[in-house]
Amino acid sequence: MRIKNVILTPSFTGFYFDDQKAIKAGAEHDGFFYLGETHTEGFKQVRQSGEAISVQIILEDGTVGYGDCAAVQYSGTGGRDPLFLAAEFIPFMQEQVIPLLLNETVDSFRRLAEKYDHLVLNGKKLHTAIRYGLTQAFLSTVANYRKLTMAEVIRTEYGIADDYYQAIPIFTQSGDERYTNVDKMIMKGADVLPHALINNVKTKLGEKGELLEAYVAWLRDRILKYRVNPNYSPVFHIDVYGTIGIAFKNNYDEITNYLLKLEKMAHPFRIRIEGPIDTGDREGTLLALKELTKRMDEANSHLEIVADEWCNTLEDIKDFADAKAGHMLQIKTPDLGGINNVAEAIIYCNSKKIGSYCGGTCNETNISAETTTQIAIACKADQCLAKPGMSVDDGFMVVKNAMNRVIALANSRNKG
Repeated sequence: MRIKNVILTPSFTGFYFDDQKAIKAGAEHDGFFYLGETHTEGFKQVRQSGEAISVQIILEDGTVGYGDCAAVQYSGTGGRDPLFLAAEFIPFMQEQVIPLLLNETVDSFRRLAEKYDHLVLNGKKLHTAIRYGLTQAFLSTVANYRKLTMAEVIRTEYGIADDYYQAIPIFTQSGDERYTNVDKMIMKGADVLPHALINNVKTKLGEKGELLEAYVAWLRDRILKYRVNPNYSPVFHIDVYGTIGIAFKNNYDEITNYLLKLEKMAHPFRIRIEGPIDTGDREGTLLALKELTKRMDEANSHLEIVADEWCNTLEDIKDFADAKAGHMLQIKTPDLGGINNVAEAIIYCNSKKIGSYCGGTCNETNISAETTTQIAIACKADQCLAKPGMSVDDGFMVVKNAMNRVIALANSRNKG
């Protein structure tokens, strides 16, 4: 079936673009704003409204598929593509991309996704956000045309031989409201929590990590006090944005001892630390996380290292997985460009027995969140992110409800 029309509209995301370099340099809050000069190209303010571009693909028979071009909260850093603004990229897509789409036949998600994920215009691949949104729309269109869920399309096209679909753990993120939002997570029974946004040594980690230690102890006690079900045992997953490396000057002995201390503090709960070191480059970060992973294993620790920054593309994820640079890798979905890469990344991590975290960003939309949740289900990820937003309620609702609907519908087709 041929594509008859493609409609683009500017959209809002579930959060904001933040200039990570400015925040790490000490930009201070004024209410929900950040004060100070920007440090990353393209930013007009340290925090500015998140934007996306919605794509609607219309087939000749009237079938419509949806996708949202969106980029991560911390755009322009960690090896990522620059800030994605709708006013800048809609004209480009209308002039350069849509004419190509109007020549396409929608016969396979994977074929179209791989074609446009690798497309080169003016000597460059398309911005990751454009590839992300287009491939979502391809998957949605194929699924709607075939009258299947997107998860079923993925399993068929990637040869995943399993007719049963099941829920996977959902990871909720707190943003700066790392206390109030934890209470929401406990009430909703989040599987993994709280992210916590530890992105500044002085105000959130502590010069020797003492603030994070206190927070982990508080988190442990809060769950023990308020959990209704005594068997409720969420995994702690805390993103520290390289601040542990900064605090301990990348001294592996000191970092290892500190991580072991956090593990004891978290008991009886399991704990993951995301991004303990960020050396400012891909190779250095890979080697640092490889060393920390090795040290934690040698110490017979159950604390898991999670890779995020500089582990952006499918190639990066394969390299980090091969090097065992982390017990779990965040597959930061918008950074991979085409969502075909998300499916391949989950499958690859699982094959290497490395934790597959189908992540993303608070700065996505309901469409992109639901789409990548279906990929996580289809490919059997180890966990997926509640998104968009940072208030817990919205992202958890979008992802959990989508998960429940898809699983029930797909499994209903397999009943005798």
